[in-house]
Amino acid sequence: MGTGRTDEFRKDAVRIALTSGLTRRQIADDLGVGLSTLNKWVTAHRETDVVSPEDRELARENERLRRENRVLKEERDILKKATQFFASQKP
Repeated sequence: MGTGRTDEFRKDAVRIALTSGLTRRQIADDLGVGLSTLNKWVTAHRETDVVSPEDRELARENERLRRENRVLKEERDILKKATQFFASQKP
């Protein structure tokens, strides 16, 4: 692998790490690199133009929606359990 390709790979890895919403561990495993290596790359490239402001904004929105979705799923699961519980209490 030439340096150009390695550089490109690093930038892509950082872009994915900062915008995909996946955990760094998942990304490192998927890309076949160590977690500490990925973290080093992110630190080195975080302030560069690897991720456009639009991509950053989308990543933030994705994260917000994921959190909201997680809360809604938890609420739905609680409601299901409550429904089952009350259904089982009928005489």
